[in-house]
Amino acid sequence: MVDITPIIPADRQVIDTYAPGHFRVSNVLYAGAIIVFPGQTVAWEVADFAGLSPDHFAPVLLAEPKPEVLLLGSGARMQLLPSALRRALREQGVVVDIMDSPAACRTYNVLLAEGRLVAAALLPV
Repeated sequence: MVDITPIIPADRQVIDTYAPGHFRVSNVLYAGAIIVFPGQTVAWEVADFAGLSPDHFAPVLLAEPKPEVLLLGSGARMQLLPSALRRALREQGVVVDIMDSPAACRTYNVLLAEGRLVAAALLPV
């Protein structure tokens, strides 16, 4: 048998599971929205996707080093980010890729395994 599971360093934050209202990251349960960085997971004070503003992304903009890509999990279904908000983030050096939260969780883990500098801002499903 050949093990094809990617090797991810033990100190990295891996998204284990997601369920309605919460996520489990590296065996720690988080209720509500979160931002997952390779080295830490933080609560994200966001009520809903429609209310997102540039200020909500301060933890990502202030991160050192800044992520190469930010995966934005919009909840149970994919939604479009207003172009003004996308442009404001891009002007500050953040490339945003929007998808539903389950897809963002999977994509984050794949990019993390590839050694990419990635973050995931996730709204619960």
